[in-house]
Amino acid sequence: MSADHEPDVVVIGAGQAGLSAAYHLRRAGFADESGFVVLDHGKRPGGAWQYRWPSLVLGKVHGIYDLPGMAFGTPDITRPASEVVSEYFGRFEKTFSLPVRRPVDVTAVRREGGRLLVESPAETWAARAVISATGTWDRPFWPHYPGQETFAGRQVHTADYTGAEQFRGHRVVVVGGGTSAVQLLMEIGPVARSTTWVTRRPPVWREEPFSEDWGRDAVAKVERRVREGLPPESVVSVTDLAVTPEVRAARAAGFLDRRPMFERLVPEGVVWADGTFEPADMILWATGFRAALDHLAPLRLRTPGGGIRMDGTRVVDEPRLHLVGYGPSASTVGANRAGRAAVHEVRRLLGR
Repeated sequence: MSADHEPDVVVIGAGQAGLSAAYHLRRAGFADESGFVVLDHGKRPGGAWQYRWPSLVLGKVHGIYDLPGMAFGTPDITRPASEVVSEYFGRFEKTFSLPVRRPVDVTAVRREGGRLLVESPAETWAARAVISATGTWDRPFWPHYPGQETFAGRQVHTADYTGAEQFRGHRVVVVGGGTSAVQLLMEIGPVARSTTWVTRRPPVWREEPFSEDWGRDAVAKVERRVREGLPPESVVSVTDLAVTPEVRAARAAGFLDRRPMFERLVPEGVVWADGTFEPADMILWATGFRAALDHLAPLRLRTPGGGIRMDGTRVVDEPRLHLVGYGPSASTVGANRAGRAAVHEVRRLLGR
């Protein structure tokens, strides 16, 4: 085997799950270079948070859970979450001297002798174990509906959202039943000519504030699918919607009047199965994300059901590989626990 580096462990991704794993690797005695390295494709700390739209202030986020060993504190909730969380992640990396290398784009992980070879365009790492923490932000999900290619207006995804101003004066159809769709409708509604909210299933509203127990319930729903080798639904997609004072105001203004999913798109708008037509200038697909796992394709881990069979964080068909930030741990609720669990299993694998 010929590789540029031969660490014991490679962590791919420096979001919350990756940083949690790195913290526990450091505490377990893994040293820099020969012990472990964290490869992150972001240009700066922050994971997916650094890409969130500027109007998503910290006070609108369900909750940021402390990284292990370092409290998030009580920052200004009126500041953009992208700034506050990125600063927190950066402080965490420096406080614990984590060996994060960026920007590094991991293109493939493949079996090479007794190790897993992690490849980037510039360098390679031959690791005894790999913890993949690549999350979902790089894989926005665009569902397909008949006539989508004929729509004459503009189509954007949540990942492309930069603010409500781009929707000013337009007739907007927002697709999706999660928290992001609700937040964006509340921002777009006051400036758009009109908004129409469509979802596949009726939204489930909860009057109580979002809590850790609420988050755990959502994580458990996703975990059941992962254990069966099915593609995981996102934690966000199975999390009910909180009724806040802002939501009540938006409902009263008519911005959250939900309609069932349309059947097809036409050049001038959308059409339901009964022939009802709604004109539209823009479609905002708030339809979530899928796990960013293309770099694992050479390992051929997909089941006939399309998922990857997991036992906790360990991949059943490749015990040297752990997935954190995948399925039930793709949330701030589950990421810390997953990082710790993965390192515990890696230590057993390596006899440490």
